[in-house]
Amino acid sequence: MKNPFSLHITLCISLALLSACSGTPPQTYDLNSVEGKTFSRSGQKSQIIIYEPNVIALYDSERIVIKGNNQGFTYLPQAQWVDKLPKLIQTRLIQSFENASGYKSVGRPSDHISAGTILTTDIRAFEINEETREAVVEISAKLVQQGSGKIETIRIFRTRTAVGTIDGAGSSTALNSALQNALSQIVNWAK
Repeated sequence: MKNPFSLHITLCISLALLSACSGTPPQTYDLNSVEGKTFSRSGQKSQIIIYEPNVIALYDSERIVIKGNNQGFTYLPQAQWVDKLPKLIQTRLIQSFENASGYKSVGRPSDHISAGTILTTDIRAFEINEETREAVVEISAKLVQQGSGKIETIRIFRTRTAVGTIDGAGSSTALNSALQNALSQIVNWAK
């Protein structure tokens, strides 16, 4: 006769595996960079290093954030970004700067390029506001001299885009549109 305790454990493990296998994986969405034709740039500038944005824990994941009517926050169920938001936005910033062709070289700190300028950013908001039915993106950006660490300039970029349906497709499309607007502004500002 089998031990009832081991039979119980086997049953629990089997049920856990069955529920894990039958769960629907979340839909995965991407964000886009902006194309260079949007920008008016004159001449080639020096090299620029773009750091991964700073974020609070709420945004430091692949999850899509919803700001509720009660000012509380939740994550959109069954929807996620292709990567953690800070890393994804860093990648799209780098691509947008490369597309603009305004710098000789654009890279991450790990690329070990000798750059005259550093771009640091803070993601202050990257969410769907349920009350106003808008995608809200707010990014604070600083241009810093590499050698001295002196802040050359700072600016806050705020963009909003209406969202039709608050689901994965509608929310990701609206957030992508708001981000592209912010990216265009950041690259034009940093020229």
